Amino acid sequence: MTPLLLNPYPRNHAAAMNPETRVFCLESEFSLKGDYLLGGLFALHEVQHAEPFSTPEAIECFRYTFSKSGYQMLQVMRFAVEEINNSTTLLPNVSLGYEIFDHCSDMKNFPSIFNFISKNGSIKPKEKLNNYQPKLIALTGPYGSTRTITIAPLITMDLIPLVNYGASSYTLSNKLQYPSFVRTIPSNKNLIEMIIHIIRWFGWNWVAFLGSQDDYSEDGLRIFNKYISNTGICLAYQEALGQQANYSQTLKKIDMLKINVIVVFAVPPYARKIIKAAIANDIRDKVWIASETWAMNQQLPTEPGIGKIGTVIGITERLLSLPGFDKFIYKDRRTINGYSTESNIQSKNKTCNQVCDYCPLLTAAEIINENPSFSFAIYAAIYTIAHALHKVLQCDMNECHKNMTAKPYMLLEQMKKLDFPLNGHQVKYDDNGDPTVSFSVVLWNTETNPPRFDMVGTYETYPEITFNINNSLLHWHNNGSVPFSNCSVECKEGFSREPNRYHSCCFLCKKCPRNSYVNYSCDPYTCSPCLESEWSDEGSTACKTRTVVYLEFTEIHSITVMFSATCLIILLIAIFCLFAYNFNTPVVKSAGGSMCFLMLTCLIMSTISVFFFFGNPTSVHCLLRNVVFAFFFTVFLSCMAVRSFQIVCIFKMAAKFPNMHSLWVKHNGQWLFVGFFSIIHLMSCVLWMTISTPIPSRDSLTFKDQIILSCEMGKTVTLSVVVFIGWFLGFLCLLFSYMGRDLPKNYNEAKSITFSLILYNVSWIVYFTAYLILKSKYVQLVNAMTQLSSIYGILFSYFIPKSYIIIFQPQKNTAAYFQTSIQNYTQTISRT
Repeated sequence: MTPLLLNPYPRNHAAAMNPETRVFCLESEFSLKGDYLLGGLFALHEVQHAEPFSTPEAIECFRYTFSKSGYQMLQVMRFAVEEINNSTTLLPNVSLGYEIFDHCSDMKNFPSIFNFISKNGSIKPKEKLNNYQPKLIALTGPYGSTRTITIAPLITMDLIPLVNYGASSYTLSNKLQYPSFVRTIPSNKNLIEMIIHIIRWFGWNWVAFLGSQDDYSEDGLRIFNKYISNTGICLAYQEALGQQANYSQTLKKIDMLKINVIVVFAVPPYARKIIKAAIANDIRDKVWIASETWAMNQQLPTEPGIGKIGTVIGITERLLSLPGFDKFIYKDRRTINGYSTESNIQSKNKTCNQVCDYCPLLTAAEIINENPSFSFAIYAAIYTIAHALHKVLQCDMNECHKNMTAKPYMLLEQMKKLDFPLNGHQVKYDDNGDPTVSFSVVLWNTETNPPRFDMVGTYETYPEITFNINNSLLHWHNNGSVPFSNCSVECKEGFSREPNRYHSCCFLCKKCPRNSYVNYSCDPYTCSPCLESEWSDEGSTACKTRTVVYLEFTEIHSITVMFSATCLIILLIAIFCLFAYNFNTPVVKSAGGSMCFLMLTCLIMSTISVFFFFGNPTSVHCLLRNVVFAFFFTVFLSCMAVRSFQIVCIFKMAAKFPNMHSLWVKHNGQWLFVGFFSIIHLMSCVLWMTISTPIPSRDSLTFKDQIILSCEMGKTVTLSVVVFIGWFLGFLCLLFSYMGRDLPKNYNEAKSITFSLILYNVSWIVYFTAYLILKSKYVQLVNAMTQLSSIYGILFSYFIPKSYIIIFQPQKNTAAYFQTSIQNYTQTISRT
């Protein structure tokens, strides 16, 4: 394949180098012979507006603005190479050389690149890597993402290591596109993460992002938009500014939107325009977050009025000193001064590889005091190449194997494995060729003369991720307090956010209602409901656990009621035994005879149901406490009703309706009556349990901080049927007892039955009233006491008097006594 012959200089380069018109350049500043040659690209001049050429030719950088910063970077590379060449442990018997070019343009510096990748002035495309040996072993530079992205394909296609010190675009981390790209500064991804850390540290969420129209800013803006999602930060304004943009209008828009934090993610020329426009337009009291490209700019802090624009916080790589650099610069300046006074005539016929009018004119102090942001990055880049070459040549402490072939791709392979200390900093690279992150946060102190850059914070990723800002070192423009830059004032505790505009940072505050809370860490926009087992007041940020309450066995009230129920059961059992023992006596027969035992059994079962009102309610508890009492007490009432009817029938209806009376006696009418109503009531109870079974309930509405465990009584309809039957039988009891109010004293139970049933009705009226009014666990206690009072009323008004006669007045428990009472009643009736 025919090689491509190169002339790396523009057509008028010879004229440019005419010693009669140009100031001389020392060859040693831009080139140095050595065993292995390194390339360096530095922006010694800044191109503001490059005029297009009609023919494809290189730009003449010397025609544009000189950059002291770029020249200082060049000196750092020279210093690093000299230090390595003087080292006895790193590449001990190998010398490094270099060739450096002024790289001032994004698009028109290709001659220098062709010079680097050529061999003997020609390039052989598609040469095999084993056969290809370009002029350079590795290259560092250029400064800026756009310039790097422009030239990187030419360098990386042959796997020449491009160890960059000033291109942070995250795009360059793509190893498929840029396989031999390695950098010594963190990528935009790391820088944006750092900026977001700062914004969140101070609680800001209403920010602007200004950049320039280049790969660096566009990449930063894209990553910033991606990374602020789910952080609570809103990008209120964003713009990529060109050279001809209206900077004043942009800043006025930001000021009108009340944005007080502005991220300026731009290369220095654009950053200078933004800051100068802010001063000119009297933009005051803002916080300016400077990216690493201009965070330590030496000119801007001295601009008149810079203190009025607010506080400038810069992000720069951790500032590490370069021991010996100052001495190197002073020595170099003395050499240049001597050369210019003594050897000027001898140098006229020498050719420089770049033209730099102002380079020899700078003093040592000017170089040393220039922006050091990228000094260590350049220093680390040269040492990275040197350590990789050290590995390839299999060097030991004394010598290297110079007979070994060192190809550029071999160095690249070793760079991926490097891990070495350098001035107290560990140099190592990840799979993308990116270094460990070591950022400093600097505060511009413009009140001093000269202005200072005070380090107030750090961000490290090695050996672990740490971020810290010393707030006490920050002197804000508003007398100490952190500036406010939020779309809305943060809601008070217990208030949720209600979106007010497009941005999530803009909101109104709404107080969370009772039994809800707002969790700011999970979802500050929603009042989440508490669980059933929890509660909260209005305006809460957390729910509290409710107290579960029910009638416990150990409470004094419960113990009292259970003791009363136990005594009642004992009394009923005692009366049962007493009646059984005196079964054939007139008192027992007049009380109902064998039916008394059914009545007493029903009362015992009804009393037992009281015990199921205590303890944690279960389905069984609910059935036994309500259904059992309702059924057995209703059976008892049916016995009482038929007992009252039967006495009235004997004394008042037998003579008038003898046939009916004989049928009633013949067919055991009293048992048919009891059986009929018992079956009806049993059916209603089954219906009650089937359609609306009494079940445990959890009342969380009555008290905000309690859950009351009780039993649901079921549907009103079925419950009403059950209650109606009981009350109907109670009414019959009252009716029949009233009809027999003039019967013989031994058979006259009107007063006792009336008293007991009135007590029964009043007790249940009290209970239902309490049920409607009183909302607490003690409603169940009232229910239990109501049941007991109903049974106690019947016991003391009906059974106790008869038991008293049996025990203490046996003379009245004789057939003769009862016969006398009946005769007296008959005589009274005949007289009337």
